[in-house]
Formats: sequence, structure tokens, C-alpha cells
Amino acid sequence: MEPTLPAVKESALDPARALRDEVVAAGEPWLARIGKGQVLRIVDLEGNQAVDTLFFNAHDAQEHYSATRTIQAQRALYLGLGTTLVSSEGRPMLTIVADTCGRHDTLGGACSCESNTVRYAFGKRFMHSCRDNFMAAIASDPEGQLTKADIAANINFFMNVPVTPEGGLTFADGISGPGKYVEMQAHMDLTVLISNCPQLNNPCNAYNPTPVRCLVWDAC
Repeated sequence: MEPTLPAVKESALDPARALRDEVVAAGEPWLARIGKGQVLRIVDLEGNQAVDTLFFNAHDAQEHYSATRTIQAQRALYLGLGTTLVSSEGRPMLTIVADTCGRHDTLGGACSCESNTVRYAFGKRFMHSCRDNFMAAIASDPEGQLTKADIAANINFFMNVPVTPEGGLTFADGISGPGKYVEMQAHMDLTVLISNCPQLNNPCNAYNPTPVRCLVWDAC
């Protein structure tokens, strides 16, 4: 079941005026904190990269992005322009205010050594994964806010996971391209946890993990 792509919208924000502008290397994690009203942009620099992302209340890690509540609130499986990401407490966390890709996955989850084993072969068990990235970022965070128990179902920005008529999931070639981005404005102080997916066994990133760029602007 291939959905119709929603409208796309360019941003007026100037990268030269960003408070933060960082490139996340292929297959690596990124953890940052952004304030209420600030804007986060994630740029798919080379195209077809999957960016596994979680958001947490910066003051209470038990409140996190909820795939279930977000899907219920917007009555749609995919994220796009105008979508409000909803927390586990039913509160708005961010709204997508600009988007040049058009659709983002809520269902595919994060790869792990276990899923690599089940999906691809026992010999894939030790391949680097998004779960590993999340754990590495948490372990190196000087604030120590998050633990492995806090990891919930994540968003996969730019990733293409069509739902079949029978209700199954398929990992397909991405719909993104070089330089496409998604931009969100925060409704609360947030901790952002990203794994720039290192997966090599399915076409979510064209079998070739590439860098992404993360920019943050002050409240508009």
C-alpha cells in the first residue's frame, strides 16, 4: 500500500545563522539538547540515508516520543509536513514545520544485533546497529539522563517502509535525495537521540550509510 506523498515545504532559515551545525558521520550517533521554541533540521546529505531518532522531555526522560499516540493523533502512519509528534503523556513535543522529503517512517524500528540475526543470518549478529549507537550515546552523555530502559519505538526520518495490503512491512529503497531535509520546532525542552543508521543488509540507506547534518536555530 503505497501512500500519496504529502506536500513539501522549503524553510526560510539560514544555515549561516544556526546555533549548532554539526555533521553526524555515517553510522554514528548524536545526542543533543534543544530548548522550547528552537528549530531542529536534519539534512540527508547524500540521499537515501535512514536517521533513527528519539525525543525525550529534557527534564523527565520517562516522557518520550510515542509512535502510538502520534499515529492516533494524526490518523496516519507516516510523518510529514504539519505532523505534531506526541509524547507518551499525550503532549505535543515537536511539529514538522518544513519538509522537502515528504514522508517519514514510524514503524520500522531500530536495527539491533538481534534483529540482524533474525532477519539476515547468524553471521550478521555482530554488525554495528542503531541499538548499539543509542547505547554508546547514552553511555558517553555527561548528564547521564537516559538508560537503556528509556529506549522506545523510534522515528526513521527519510526511511521508506511501505505497508502491504495484508498489513506487513517491507523495507524499500528510499524516497529521499541529496540535500533533502526535515525541520521541526520544539514545544518543550528536549533531549534528541539519533542513530545515523549503519544498516548494510536492506535498502533503507541504499546499502551505503552516509553522513547527515543537524542544525539548530533559536526560537523564531
